[in-house]
Amino acid sequence: MQEIKAKAHQVPPELLNLKGYFKFFNPAEKLGYSGTAVFSKQEPLEAGEKIGLKRFDKEGRVLWLRFAKFTLFNLYIPFGGRGKENLSYKLKVYDYLLDYLKKHSKEKMLLVGDFNIAHKEIDLARPKENKNNIMFTKEERERIDKLIELGFADSFRKFHPKETGHYTWWIYFANARDRNIGWRIDYCFASKALSGRLKSAFILPKVMGSDHCPVGVDIK
Repeated sequence: MQEIKAKAHQVPPELLNLKGYFKFFNPAEKLGYSGTAVFSKQEPLEAGEKIGLKRFDKEGRVLWLRFAKFTLFNLYIPFGGRGKENLSYKLKVYDYLLDYLKKHSKEKMLLVGDFNIAHKEIDLARPKENKNNIMFTKEERERIDKLIELGFADSFRKFHPKETGHYTWWIYFANARDRNIGWRIDYCFASKALSGRLKSAFILPKVMGSDHCPVGVDIK
C-alpha cells in the first residue's frame, strides 16, 4: 500500500491485528501525509525503510523486504506538483533509484507501487491533452525507459502489450472513473532474473476505496 497517511497507531485495528500476516509500516514524519505499508504472509529475512535519500526517507516513501527468493521494493514516488514545482525532486528520486538498481540489476527484485508516471500514450486516456503535463512529461517518461533498459519488465505490458483502456488512477471529479478517463501510473516491475517466472499480471479497476485501484502479479 502507498500513501497510507497514517502512523501505525492510527491504522484500523482490523488491519493492525490481521491474523496470518507480518505487518510493516513506514509513515512520513509529517502527519497525514505519504507513507507506505506491506502485509506479508511470509516473514522476510530483512526489512528496511530507507534508501539514503534524506527527504525521500523522511516522507516514508519506501519499504524494502528481502526474502529468500527475491527482494520486494514498495515505492511511492513523488507526484511532482501540478505546476511541476517538485519535478526536480521527483527526477532526483528516480536518478538515485536508477543508480542503486544498476548495482543490483542482476538480483531477483520486484518493484511495486505508485510511480506517478504514465509511460506510453496507451497508458492514459488523453495523451495529447496531457503531453506536457506532470506525470507525462518527456523527462519523466524517459526515467521509465531507463528502468526498462536496466532489464526491469513492466509486468502488465509483458502480458498485455498493446491493450488500451487499462488504468490504475482516476481523478476524483467529472465522473472520470465511471467514464474510464484514467492513467496507468501504478506498476509491478520485475528484474530480468525474476521476469521469466511471471505467470500473470493484473489490474483490478472495480475494487473501490481509493482514487487508485490494486495491481498485482502472480509469480511461479
